[in-house]
Parts: sequence; structure tokens; C-alpha cells
Amino acid sequence: MQRRLLLQVSAMALVVGMGAGQAVAQEEPIRVAALYALTGGLSSLDGPSLKGAELHVEQINAAGGVLGRPLELVVFDTRTDQQVTATAAQEAVSSDIVAGFGQSDTTFVMAAAPTFQEAGIPFVTSGATHPMLPQWVGENMFMAAFGDDDQSYAIADYGYDTMGLRRVYVWTDNSMDFTRALTQFFVERFTDRGGEIIDEDFFMMGDTDFSAQIARLEAVDPPPDAVFISAIPSEAGLTVRQIREAGITMPIVSGDGFDTQLVATVPGPELANDVFFSSHTYLADDRPEVQAFIDDYTAKFGHPPENSFAPLGYDAIGLIANAIENAGEAEPGAIRAAMTATRDYPAVTGTISYTRETMVPPKPVSIISVQGAEFNVEEIWRPE
Repeated sequence: MQRRLLLQVSAMALVVGMGAGQAVAQEEPIRVAALYALTGGLSSLDGPSLKGAELHVEQINAAGGVLGRPLELVVFDTRTDQQVTATAAQEAVSSDIVAGFGQSDTTFVMAAAPTFQEAGIPFVTSGATHPMLPQWVGENMFMAAFGDDDQSYAIADYGYDTMGLRRVYVWTDNSMDFTRALTQFFVERFTDRGGEIIDEDFFMMGDTDFSAQIARLEAVDPPPDAVFISAIPSEAGLTVRQIREAGITMPIVSGDGFDTQLVATVPGPELANDVFFSSHTYLADDRPEVQAFIDDYTAKFGHPPENSFAPLGYDAIGLIANAIENAGEAEPGAIRAAMTATRDYPAVTGTISYTRETMVPPKPVSIISVQGAEFNVEEIWRPE
């Protein structure tokens, strides 16, 4: 059976003493399933995302809960494994939950979300970005993040306009829905702007040796202006390190799969240079929600948020709690209806409204640079 971690995050005691020998039981908790890959290749995204959610639940409960009841997270480690994820989803919907959330990658969302859809239970992906997810799954599927089309357009525009890129070589992890979509939309936007895609190369999740791809990249004459790498975190740091170790200094551009400390720690400060990627906006944003989140996260965990997936987890459970309050009841159908009607929710990663026909929220996109293993926000791109 799928290993389940039951994490009850409540700032209120289960039993509150009232004088000698007297106690009053706490209100029945509202249980929400959290499905995250806490081990394996996606753990550097999902781990911080769960921590962000834990922080928000703690704050919600300290303020009196939702509808006067505490929230309780039922946490499943999906281990970056599609079968484990599918099993976790089955176990989750068989539990006494009213909603689910989690997963930072489209492939793993698709292993879980259809089970929630069939059960009539809302599911919010905190970090997956394929813009077709709501249509693929159905009315119970919601996204806390932007779509891959928006983030690919953002890095393509930045590359063309600010970096002056005109000729780009593309590497794609061909095993993931997310990585294939990221490449598709990047190529579409970059060529529409007038850029040229020199060639495309492929690898698979779990690959550790990129010498063949590097040899083909080195053989291009004249050299391209940059290489676009569509990858998840486990391959992001490795590709940067091996490209730089080969003496290739051209810029490396990507999407939010590169929003991981592995891009800095695996290559190290001497090699982690001239890397640019699009990601979720919260750093360099002066809204009060942003600084409060950073301060509270740092106070709870002893360090700043690892990446933008931490505030996405915070936002995902916040969306669910907000929908329950607006619905006035903790019932899945009512929560779904309230989620659909969400407008101007003040999330850490940008205001969330479900106004598009696609149900993908229009959100700002940050362009992040990595120089000397240090991450900096270069620009904030906003969808049209």
C-alpha cells in the first residue's frame, strides 16, 4: 500500500482544558489531501511546495480555521513515480477529504487528477503548468500556476528582445508532457518573433550523461547564440554542469523546471553562469503578501523559500480555504463551484482569477538569471 504520511497541521489543541477535569473537543477538522513527490527527481520542487502549504495551514488554524474548523493535511509521498501517484490518488479519494492539491509536474498531475475528477472532488495543482490540464481533466481541475504557453512566451521574448538571441539550439526531455509543451511553445514564440531554431536534440528523464548531445551542439558552425533546455530539476543541474565543463559558454535558457537550487549546487559557483529561465513571480514583487510570506517562511523553517514552488504550495491551499469560506460549507461540489468563481484572489505568486475560457489563470512571469550560482530577478513579463 502507498505509504501515507498523515500530517495534522493545527494550531489548536485537540482537547482544550477548561478547569479541573473538564475538556471540550475541537470542531471536526476539514481534511485536504496533499500529493507531493517528497523523494525522487521532483522533490526539490515538491518538498518546498508542501512546506509552503504547511505554513499556510498553520496560519489559517491559528486565526480560527475555516468556517470555525481546523484544516488538516493528509500527505502522500508520491516519490516521482506515476504508479505510486495513481495509487495515492485512489487512497486519497477513498479517505474523508473534501479536496486535493499538489504535484509540480503535468505528467504526475495526470496520474492523479482524473481520479479526483471521477470522484467529484476538486484538485488544485500547485505547480504543473500545461495549459490543457483543465480541459484534459474536467471541471474539478484547477491550476494555481500560469500556463506553459505564457512562461515559454516570456523567456522567448526576453531572449529575443533583451539578450539579442537569433539562433537557438533546443534540447528537450522527451519523456515528460511538461517539457515537450515548454519546447513547443518556446519554438512557436521564438520563430514568430523572427528567431531561428538551429536543431533539436532529445534526452529522457533519468539520463546522467549528456556527452552525445554536447558533441552535436559543439559541432554547429557557426555556434548558436544559446541553447534552450527543457528539463525537470534532476536534469537541470546536470546539463548546466556538463555543458560548462565542456567549455561551452553560450547562454542556457529554460523554464521553471530550472527553478531549483540544483542549478547552482550541482555545477557550483564557477560553472553556474549565464543561465536564464522563466518562473513564477514573487521575488522582486513589493506587494505586502510577498514579504510577509518570505518572513514567515524563514521564521518557520530557518531559511528563505528555496524557490517559487514554496509560495505556490502556500497559494494552492489558500485557494481551497478561500473557496470553502466563500461556499459556506466544506462539501466538494460547493467548493468546486466557489473555486470556479474565484476572482482577484491575492496569492503570493500573483493575483489569481479564473476568467479565461481555458481556466488557466493569467499571471505574471519572472525572468531569473543565474550568475556565480546566485539567482536574480531580471524582469517581470505580463500576459497580454
